[in-house]
Amino acid sequence: MSVPAPASTPLIGGPEPGAQAHRAHIGVITAFVAAGIAFSGLAARLPDVRALLALTPSQLGLLLLAVSSAAVISLPSSGWLCGRIGAARALLSGATLLTIGLVVAGIGTALPLTGLVAAGLFLVGLGTGTWDVAMNLQGTEVERLLRRNVMPHYHAWFSLGAVAAAGLGALSTWAGVPVVVHFVLTAAVAFVAVVAAARRFLPTATAAPGDAESTPQGSAAERRSPLAAWLEPRTLLIGVLVLAAAFTEGSALDWLSVGIVDGYGAAPWVGVLGLAAFVGAMTVGRVLGTSWLDRYGRVPVLWASFALAGAGALLVVLGPALGLFAAFGGALVWGLGTSLGFPVGLSAAADDPRHAAARVSVVASIGYLAFLGGPPLLGFLGDHVGVLHALLAVVAVSIPALLVVPASRPLPTPR
Repeated sequence: MSVPAPASTPLIGGPEPGAQAHRAHIGVITAFVAAGIAFSGLAARLPDVRALLALTPSQLGLLLLAVSSAAVISLPSSGWLCGRIGAARALLSGATLLTIGLVVAGIGTALPLTGLVAAGLFLVGLGTGTWDVAMNLQGTEVERLLRRNVMPHYHAWFSLGAVAAAGLGALSTWAGVPVVVHFVLTAAVAFVAVVAAARRFLPTATAAPGDAESTPQGSAAERRSPLAAWLEPRTLLIGVLVLAAAFTEGSALDWLSVGIVDGYGAAPWVGVLGLAAFVGAMTVGRVLGTSWLDRYGRVPVLWASFALAGAGALLVVLGPALGLFAAFGGALVWGLGTSLGFPVGLSAAADDPRHAAARVSVVASIGYLAFLGGPPLLGFLGDHVGVLHALLAVVAVSIPALLVVPASRPLPTPR
């Protein structure tokens, strides 16, 4: 596991254990920024996609199911793929699929052909699953080499990329930039960044001095079935924790802008600004999160996080009578509460570096079930109670999530 860093550890910088670790550190940051740009570049134009294709909330939810179902399909094999071809090549493979998918989806909105958009989003999902595991696995390895908590910082860089993309999405919506142009430019920027990131990744898993070395050839640990992690109670509980965190985050990324437009009678660009407020608060939480984790530990911080996420979502849902102040205030609290669940869960899964790849893959696979079930669930509820009130599901998920937080307690350092 990582040795806690002092609260003053900067986002980038500080003493590094070697040039290779520093180079990989920058590469992981770049990969996370690119992922934020790609994801938010898509999410920011969802109100426009819905309008162009004349979709109901439930139909939009089913369309988004193309992304999440493909991601869930690719995730279980992504850890194995990283082990076979390396995280850098796996990252490039995922980015290639995502880039093609965004272009195809953009063309589908211009025609407009819902089936073509769905096909493009399916490719986006396949690429996202591989990209996500590759960069997170590399991130946990670099975190171990640096001997400090940096995973929340990496996810903060994802959020920074997402904030920038959401802001550009709001500007593009206001200026009437066609969705296809926006998607193509987003794909191009993200892919170029990924190519630069992959060149900096560690060529092989590298053990830090004093950490557990890779297991010898033929050892019992190495011969362990890749399916063994699916039978570990702690790994499964962390997966449930990440599932809840992914649902609270994904619900906002997919539906917050639409909910503000529908529930508050706001213009589409105002809804996108609400999404930007959410992502901005999530970024702040991830930047400050390492100092909170070092001071209070994983369990108290995650308890507070889920409580804030539920409270923020509740304020957004119940706030139309108070005006947009409630929408933006709730989005800020919601984003702050959502900031740490996903990265801390992945760090917890990787506490033992000997089995990190398999456990991260399992936890990510379980977490992405939220993206599989979340969009159609909220879309179905949106048809019956409205998209804004459908977001009460976030409150319902946040409460039981508090019960599985203790599973994230750090494991003893393997010797």
